[in-house]
Amino acid sequence: MTDSQRVPVGVRFKEAGKVYYFDAGEHTLDVGSYVVVETSHGLEIGRVVVSPDQVLANENKSDLKPILRVASPDDLEGHKRLKDRAAGELRIAKHAVARDNIAMQIISGEYDLEGKQITFYFTSADRVDFRGLTRELSSEFDTKVQFLQVGDRDRAKVLDGYDVCGQRLCCSSWQVQFPSVSIKMAKEQDLPLNPQKISGVCGRLYCCLTFEYDAYRELRGQMPKQGAMVSTPVGEAKVNKVNVIKKTVTLWLTEQKQVVEMPVAELQMQYGLTVRPVELVRDIEEPLRADAPSDEAPALGTHEPALAAIAEEGRAPEPTGAGMATSAEGAERPKRRGRRGGRGRRKPGGGEGGGGATGGSPPGPPASA
Repeated sequence: MTDSQRVPVGVRFKEAGKVYYFDAGEHTLDVGSYVVVETSHGLEIGRVVVSPDQVLANENKSDLKPILRVASPDDLEGHKRLKDRAAGELRIAKHAVARDNIAMQIISGEYDLEGKQITFYFTSADRVDFRGLTRELSSEFDTKVQFLQVGDRDRAKVLDGYDVCGQRLCCSSWQVQFPSVSIKMAKEQDLPLNPQKISGVCGRLYCCLTFEYDAYRELRGQMPKQGAMVSTPVGEAKVNKVNVIKKTVTLWLTEQKQVVEMPVAELQMQYGLTVRPVELVRDIEEPLRADAPSDEAPALGTHEPALAAIAEEGRAPEPTGAGMATSAEGAERPKRRGRRGGRGRRKPGGGEGGGGATGGSPPGPPASA
C-alpha cells in the first residue's frame, strides 16, 4: 500500500498515555472508537483520539501497523474480565516478592487481549535478578510472565492519586510526557529550596514548576536583581526585595536612609526601562569626569544669558564696542582706556611713542612745538 493510500489514525491505550499511529485501512473510524491492534505485548484494545482528518503531515509515519478490527462488545467485555483477573494475580506476585525478599516493588499488571501474556511493571533502586520469580509465577498462572522496570514518575502515573494542591495528578489526568525540571525553576519563582516541600508523590520535583517558569523569567527581566546596588536620580539605592506577583520593587535609599516601595511600572516611568547599576557610575562615569581637562568651559547655566545663547550657536562672541575684550576674562567689563590724548604722549627724553614709560619715573610733560 502506497503512502497516498494509507489512512493514519492516533490510538491511545491508557489515559494520558502516549499516542501511537496505526493504519486504519478501510475502517471508518472517529474519535472515541475502540479498535484492536497488535503491539509488542500482544493484542490490545486502544481508543482512537486522532481521527484521519486531524493527523498532521509531519505525524504521518512511513511504517504503520494496520488496525485489525473495530473492537466488538465481546472484546470490550473480555478486556474488562482480564483486567479484573490481572488485579488478583498482582496481589499474588507482590506476596511472592515479599516472601523471597527481592528488592523490587511491583506496581501494576495487565493481560493482553487473548490472555496469553501478563506484564508486570516494577520499580527498583538496584539491579535485581527476577528470573526465578518469573518461572514461579509463569507456572502458577499457566501463562507467559513478563517484567518491565519503570521510573518513579511512571509509578505515580500508573498508581494515580492527588497531591497537596487538591487536584488529581497531572501525569495521570492529562500530561503525556514528563518535562525536565530543575531546582533553578523553584529559585526563580521564590519557592523554598527544600526538596521535601517542592516534590510530588513520586519523590521528584513538581512538574508544575515548569508551567509558570517562562512567565517569571519574563517578569524578572523587567526588574533589578535583589541585593543589587543601583543608581537613581536621587542617589544610590539598594534593591531590598522584588515581588514578582505584585510587580513591586522595594528600594533602600542609602543617602536619605529611607525605604521606598513602588510598582515596576512607576519605576520604569521615573528611572527608565532599566535602572543603571551603581558600578556603571563608580567605575566608568566618575573616572571620566575626573580625567576631564581642568580648563574645560563651565556649564552653560553659569554664563550670562547672552553669552549662553551665543555658545549654543557655536560661534565666538564679537566685540560690541571699541576696546571691548574678546577673551573670557574681559567679557564682563570693558578694557581700561587711558586719558584723552594718551596716544600722543611722549616717552621720557622726547620723541613720540604709542606706549607707556619704560623706566621707573613718571612721564614728563609734552614737548613744546
